[in-house]
Amino acid sequence: MSPQPVHPTSACARGWRKVVTLLKQWWDTDHEADALVTAREDRFDLRRSIPYIFLHLGCLLVLWVGWSPVAVGVAVFLYAVRMFAVTAFYHRYFSHRAFRTSRFMQFVFAVLGNTSMQRGPLWWAATHRHHHQHSDEEEDKHSPVQSGFWWAHFGWLTSASNFPTDYSKINDLTKFPELMFLNRRCMVVPLVYGAFLWAIGASLAQWAPSLGVNGAQLFVWGFFVSTVVLLHGTLLVNSLAHTFGKRRFDTGDDSRNSLFIALVTLGEGWHNNHHRYAGSARQGFYWWEIDVSYYLLRVLAWMGLIWDLRPVPQRVYEEVKAR
Repeated sequence: MSPQPVHPTSACARGWRKVVTLLKQWWDTDHEADALVTAREDRFDLRRSIPYIFLHLGCLLVLWVGWSPVAVGVAVFLYAVRMFAVTAFYHRYFSHRAFRTSRFMQFVFAVLGNTSMQRGPLWWAATHRHHHQHSDEEEDKHSPVQSGFWWAHFGWLTSASNFPTDYSKINDLTKFPELMFLNRRCMVVPLVYGAFLWAIGASLAQWAPSLGVNGAQLFVWGFFVSTVVLLHGTLLVNSLAHTFGKRRFDTGDDSRNSLFIALVTLGEGWHNNHHRYAGSARQGFYWWEIDVSYYLLRVLAWMGLIWDLRPVPQRVYEEVKAR
């Protein structure tokens, strides 16, 4: 028997259902999460790329809105603040529990990290803990050794199989409903953040026109440009930090130390150090290894906002001396 023809109306309805499901999953990342893992192979998914394509295309709006010292300065400042939120809290705190803090400060930096468009803090932590369990092995979600540079740098983010949060890896964090909300509704904070930037820019145009900034301009530079540079800076740790650089420790993977990546990411470039002892609040194990995130953590500790920063064990330093 010949196959039955597909009715155009049915095909259109299925297409709309897929669109609606996709929107629901972006609004609630736990929506039909199990189906994503079981139904799709680990590959580049154009539909999952839509938010990132939107971010990159948004940078082209600088051709229309122009620039001003205020807009560029805000973009640089927000890059630094949010990079610190990602490296010090999304990574060192949520993923590795390298220090302690209050529930309030935990939430504040979770919100700041969420503005980076790198998903929620629980998804980030669960994904990173999985990376350390299977670093550069076949199960690693973003290994350049296994899948090449571009997959490790960006492709893995678009895969439907990497979209859900593996809550089994973060039982210590799921007890906080506010973190669960940020994780499931990870688009809320970026939307509010963008609206806030536009409102501030519009207010400055009204109250201080001599600054030459307006709502659209501050939005484009503070949201699109700053976030895209921040995203790729963070992703360099997945791609380049397992490809280029020096290895001090035999960690069983291909993690490397890189001053360049350390400068871009406020200290995350000492990746081989980190893979040797991930629980430390510092990744630059020696004074000459610049680790801005650690310096800022020390300031927060001095202020009493965080405490119990975990040091590098002496036995790790002894390994280097023994060579």
